[in-house]
Amino acid sequence: MRISGGEAKGRTIKFPSHSAQRPTTDFLREALFNLLERPVDQSFLDLFAGSGSVGLEALSRKAKSVTFVEKNKSLIDVIRENVSMCGYSEKCLLVHADVQSALRDLYKKKCRYNVVFADPPYNQGLIEETLTVLKKYPVLQDGGALVIQHSIRESLPELKDGWSVEDQRKYGDNYLSFIRMDTA
Repeated sequence: MRISGGEAKGRTIKFPSHSAQRPTTDFLREALFNLLERPVDQSFLDLFAGSGSVGLEALSRKAKSVTFVEKNKSLIDVIRENVSMCGYSEKCLLVHADVQSALRDLYKKKCRYNVVFADPPYNQGLIEETLTVLKKYPVLQDGGALVIQHSIRESLPELKDGWSVEDQRKYGDNYLSFIRMDTA
């Protein structure tokens, strides 16, 4: 796996070969950042971070900071190694917790993000749970972007309470769903 753009373009990042997790491909990360506004000076939250490839991509493209949330301890160690290898340790916060606990704590600390990216394990019903927790602990800044990567076999739940789909793109067996929170 390699970083696809920015100052660290081409740098190889580690992902444990024995992991049951599915990494976001180079192609999908490039597509994501082509669709997002450039992350220059933005804060970025990477939920279900895995190896940290999406957050590292954001840093390579000049994001101000990235918070990585991952509950798997061995993957937190991989993220730490990848962050260090890329020289981004000063711009990162690693949170070893489940998404609900992490969002609750980040919200209490008044952390707010320009971009929230979530790539929950596929076909486990975690999209709705993630949206519910993000609604309960609103860490997305007004006007910010929420992007959920999910399987084409897993539909988004019915959005309510101000959430709406702004855009959705299909890439192979994956969707990138751009969700907006109406503040009015």
